[in-house]
Amino acid sequence: MPNVEQFPFVNADTRLGEAGFRPQMPITLTSPQNSTITSTLLDTGATVNVLPYPIGIDLGYVWERQTATLNLTGNLAQFEARVVVIQAIVGQFEPVQLVFAWTKAVQVPLILGQVNFFMEFDVCFYRSQLYFVVSPKNKLPK
Repeated sequence: MPNVEQFPFVNADTRLGEAGFRPQMPITLTSPQNSTITSTLLDTGATVNVLPYPIGIDLGYVWERQTATLNLTGNLAQFEARVVVIQAIVGQFEPVQLVFAWTKAVQVPLILGQVNFFMEFDVCFYRSQLYFVVSPKNKLPK
């Protein structure tokens, strides 16, 4: 298994020129019912990982069965959110459990935030060079 992977910034809005590039990467999400490969936005300013409603449905989650709720802030404060734990695979790394705020919002990207993506992975951004590197956190021997 590699200990570091490099990803390019993606031009999410060509009208903005270089300002339109975002740190996005592919991720595989697996629930007990289904799995999907999608693109995700790394957001160091986001407190939590955010799962858009349609992706949760694609994974087989049923909104009414998710009983743990939380309140989102900012642009997503108006939407309900439920807690789901999903197995995720980033690049060639071992799978990890990521906790998501599954929101009713549909026009939001899948977002990886502090809880708990940045607790599981180290990320170094080279924005001026339009790439970033990701590595799993170092697991200390017990």
